[in-house]
Amino acid sequence: MIADASTPVVVMKISLGLGLIRSLGRLGVPVYAVHDRDDSAAARSRYLRDAFVWDVDGAPSRATADFLLDVARRVGGRPILVTTDDVSTMAVADHQAALAEAFRLPLQPDGLARALSDKRAMAELCRRHGIPTPDTEFPSSRADVERFAAETQFPVVLKAIDGGRMDQRGGERTVIAEDAGALLLAYDRLEDPAQPNLMLQQYIPGDPSSVWMFNGYFDERSECRFAAIGRKLRQSPPYTGMTSLGVCAHNPTVDELTRRFMRALGYRGILDCGYRYDARDGRYKLLDVNPRLGGTFRLFVGERGVDVARALYLDLTGQQIPADRVRDGRKWLMEPYDVRTFLALRGDGRLGARRWARSLRGVDEAAFFAADDLAPFVAMALLGAGTALHRGLRLGRVGVREPSIY
Repeated sequence: MIADASTPVVVMKISLGLGLIRSLGRLGVPVYAVHDRDDSAAARSRYLRDAFVWDVDGAPSRATADFLLDVARRVGGRPILVTTDDVSTMAVADHQAALAEAFRLPLQPDGLARALSDKRAMAELCRRHGIPTPDTEFPSSRADVERFAAETQFPVVLKAIDGGRMDQRGGERTVIAEDAGALLLAYDRLEDPAQPNLMLQQYIPGDPSSVWMFNGYFDERSECRFAAIGRKLRQSPPYTGMTSLGVCAHNPTVDELTRRFMRALGYRGILDCGYRYDARDGRYKLLDVNPRLGGTFRLFVGERGVDVARALYLDLTGQQIPADRVRDGRKWLMEPYDVRTFLALRGDGRLGARRWARSLRGVDEAAFFAADDLAPFVAMALLGAGTALHRGLRLGRVGVREPSIY
């Protein structure tokens, strides 16, 4: 597939980049990583050349850019730079002109990556371009929430606008409020009055299978060169988190909406986004846009082996991206997260062991286990199983209510 694999790749962060390390490393591409620690399970991969330790979350973006420029000099060969989380994506977007002198990377229109990652700005872009999205309000005070509660229909979804800021405060990113009292209690507990960071979003009924994912690569002309679509079968935490078990399934509506939206915005590079089908009005509503590599991207692998990481590599090195299609029914599993979800749902009486085991039949690829690269799986099992078990049992005891929003 890749005739010339000599151009190196630098991925940020290593813990979220194992799929990329393997996807490109198996083709002979030299892959390096940047992360805040070197004890990640992904650091054990046989396909990783080296890792550079840097606290991306804690450092100013300018300092991160300077560090990356030094990494590029040490790696050589004008490497391709790939981000896998919001913090590193924003750092690269804010300094893309300087970084482009040392790295190969898709150059976005100024401010676009930040706008797509900001829920308020993204909602405005959707309205401007006619893309369906859940009705959303952005309260600036408790009085705004009280007025909203007096006029709306419950349940209501309370979400963090900036998930990273909420993580730093130790709060939940998503809460389902059944009534006005619960909404105000959650708002008082989670909001930072000095820097409002909460939004109120329309409740969309449905189980995880109503959540659809688009994974694609857009070239410098904002033309989609590879795309695939799938559904969530399970999430971690249950019903509110990332995919723990997913399946590919064609959806022409989601495909057309996303291509049209990204072309209008002039988007370039890897894209990961999620929709939810609203059975009440028959529309697919855009929930989140990640202007970067998504954690589930290896669900979306074509019959000829193309994924978004390989499409990016081929395009940025001047090689042809082969036409490819993803088989409907391809399944991908995030092992530790799915175990955690199973334990929680079992404790809540929603998923038995036999049904869970049956759902794992036909899994084509797992996030950690790979016969040709066992070390990351072993490290994950040794370091993470205890934590996953503890959290799963705790969730199982407390019980989990099925929220509606991804």
